[in-house]
Amino acid sequence: MRRKIVAGVALLVILIVGGWLRVDFLRSVEHGMSPDAINYDTMTRQLLEDGIYAYGDTKPNAKIAPGYPLFLAAVYKLVDYQVHDPLPWVRYVQVLFSLASLWLIFRMTKELSNEIAGLLAAFIAAVYPPLVWANGAVLTEVLGIFFMLAFIYAQIRTFRAPSGRLAFVTGLLLGLTVLIRPEFMPLLLANYLFYWLWKRDTKRLLKLFACSAAGLALVLMPWWVRNVVTLNELVVTATQANPFKAGTYPDKNYDDNLVDPSGKTEMEVAVERLKKGFSTQPEVYIKWYTIGKLEHIYGSAYLGGGHHPYDNILPSAVNPNDFHRWLVFFGLAAALALACRWKQTATLLVVIVVTMTLIRLAFVPEYRYNVMSMPLIIIVDCIVVINVVCWSYDKWRRRFTGKTRGDNDAAFPV
Repeated sequence: MRRKIVAGVALLVILIVGGWLRVDFLRSVEHGMSPDAINYDTMTRQLLEDGIYAYGDTKPNAKIAPGYPLFLAAVYKLVDYQVHDPLPWVRYVQVLFSLASLWLIFRMTKELSNEIAGLLAAFIAAVYPPLVWANGAVLTEVLGIFFMLAFIYAQIRTFRAPSGRLAFVTGLLLGLTVLIRPEFMPLLLANYLFYWLWKRDTKRLLKLFACSAAGLALVLMPWWVRNVVTLNELVVTATQANPFKAGTYPDKNYDDNLVDPSGKTEMEVAVERLKKGFSTQPEVYIKWYTIGKLEHIYGSAYLGGGHHPYDNILPSAVNPNDFHRWLVFFGLAAALALACRWKQTATLLVVIVVTMTLIRLAFVPEYRYNVMSMPLIIIVDCIVVINVVCWSYDKWRRRFTGKTRGDNDAAFPV
């Protein structure tokens, strides 16, 4: 009981610190609006005033999934956006989701390791600058991270105590995540493939997979119906092809003139660029679609949507980019450590990060995209580090006292 009270107080302190850092950041700097954020604001006002759902256009389209625009529309409506500036309110609501994400990080890490690892992961996430800066951006990251973590936590619980009802909830949460960030949809297959390789229980897997797929379909169904009725076509997630096309320009050199885009759709240009690029410049394109894009995704910390003056969040002696790179470096080492004993629930996080990374290699790479993976990397770091410490302590204790603490389902026997 005493241990639970101490852990609860420690978590409360971490949430208070995380909340203070986020609110102080929102109040102490001037926030910019990226082109995507401006488009979100424009389409939300158009949706509320004209009833037209369209991104970058005045005619209905399905270029982006509706999760974040509907979130914005709800906030705009609640604060009477025609009288009050809704953007500060959007940022403060995002802080609430960010704090809820810290709680999920604690719960997930505790589930996979212990309370110490959970508190450490929550603390690192609370002070990790990009997870603070992201609250100032009118973009999908904060909301997407919350629903992604909720989905993964439910998936972990499903794998550890399989039930059709829990698998269905997992599908519902994945559906909400996909409505915000469509690239997460393949995780349904990746997660259950991992489960099958681990358990080799095909009958149970098919039951759980069917329940999750049903939950996913239930959430996406209104979006599918809208697209069929309004656009006369079935759009599963979104139709925007620009990120895919932009990803075909090595080193983001958009003036390489490799293909004449005249009279072609963005997808046609992208496909032709890939064919010509890999056939005429194989070394350049292979490097770009591996090392090149990985550097653009994970090489530096995401700076948020733009703010002035620059807010370091961390003590001035600590460089946020260095902090970020150490987390990524230890994350790679931790993933390799988990791979040595991969038949455990914690390995699911590595599977998800790898899957997300491979998907992003197909699109234009941005430092912004690494912020979605960082909570999982932080969790994996803390699981392995704390369990190595516990394992070392137990080894020392066994040697000198002959006593140990037993085992659990963690990265190492502890």
